[in-house]
Amino acid sequence: MKNHTLTKSEMQLMNILWEMPRGGSVNSILEGYPEPHPAYTTVATFLKILLQKGFVESHKGTGKQLVYTPLMTKEQYRRRVMAEVKNNFFDGSAKSLLDFFVREERLTAAEVAELLAMIKTE
Repeated sequence: MKNHTLTKSEMQLMNILWEMPRGGSVNSILEGYPEPHPAYTTVATFLKILLQKGFVESHKGTGKQLVYTPLMTKEQYRRRVMAEVKNNFFDGSAKSLLDFFVREERLTAAEVAELLAMIKTE
């Protein structure tokens, strides 16, 4: 993967594509956007960028249409990004990462209890 992270617009497109089990054409991806839809050429340009970055692949669909499919699941992408955040900002420490979120997100007592229960079951 040449570029490890997605921009906000690329992430929006990938979220739509991750919901399409068999991939999608530019037109079907466009339908997944909220109104107002971006221009056809805008989506096509983002798909070309995602191809170059190695996030999607394309193959022939019906007629001249190309079908785009993700090369990783959303969970795989999330795991990779969070590992990069942990390594780049928290010196590889999961404890420091969790400490940051507990303090910054101002978790409720119920949320902290839920986290503790998850940790105890692992």
